[in-house]
Amino acid sequence: MTHPLPTRRARWNRQALSRDVRQYRDWDHEHVTDRRTAWLTAIVVILLILSACSTSPDDDAPASRPSVSAGTPDSDTPRAVPPPPSEATARANLAKLIVAAPHSMDGYSRDAFDVWSTQPDGCTTRQKVLARDGKHVVDQDGDCQPESGSWYSVYDDTTITVVARATIDHVVPLAEAWRSGADRWSSKKRRAFGNDLTDPQLLIASEASNSSKSDSGPAGWRPENKTFWCVYAEDYVLVKHKFALTTTNEEVAALESMLNTC
Repeated sequence: MTHPLPTRRARWNRQALSRDVRQYRDWDHEHVTDRRTAWLTAIVVILLILSACSTSPDDDAPASRPSVSAGTPDSDTPRAVPPPPSEATARANLAKLIVAAPHSMDGYSRDAFDVWSTQPDGCTTRQKVLARDGKHVVDQDGDCQPESGSWYSVYDDTTITVVARATIDHVVPLAEAWRSGADRWSSKKRRAFGNDLTDPQLLIASEASNSSKSDSGPAGWRPENKTFWCVYAEDYVLVKHKFALTTTNEEVAALESMLNTC
């Protein structure tokens, strides 16, 4: 654990206290007539030193990286979506991605990823994301399917209040994954990618933003909400790095540009 640097006031206090201690040591022993008084004085000096060391850091000390919320703007609950990595981690992982020519789209199908498959609790992946990322979500009786609630689409900074219009977007599109290496995966790995609840891969998106994004990566599409560019790039790189997907020079340039907004 890194301890904060002492403030200027704390340093001044310690210097003053250190001077007092030196003066105390120089006293002639003949002035110390009561051993009890000497002990009490020493204890007071020690307590003052400890108090000075516990002073809070300067107000201009650098702040820690703020957390990101993917809930509605006025939500009082933290972001349920797995958090993005730091900018430094994203840049380091981006540098590790292999640049390669896109693979052929021959044989591609969304069905190859078994999207919205049933989870161990009996709910589908889509239903899990709607419950995870929604606000005031009410399910149908005896069912995982939400019948009401509100969902925030961070791509275009809009709130959705109709369940059917709350689409789920893959941050790294399935087609992009296919041409980046998923065409050679096992069906099990494709299923894990298409239903990934562990990483920031599945986000709520409005119909308009999901449609405009389609199967494009950062080289061909960016969120309308520019304040999300940093986190979008961090999320995108995290997923590509974890699944060892390749990239292109154009995509690297686009991601670096968005990371520059962090």
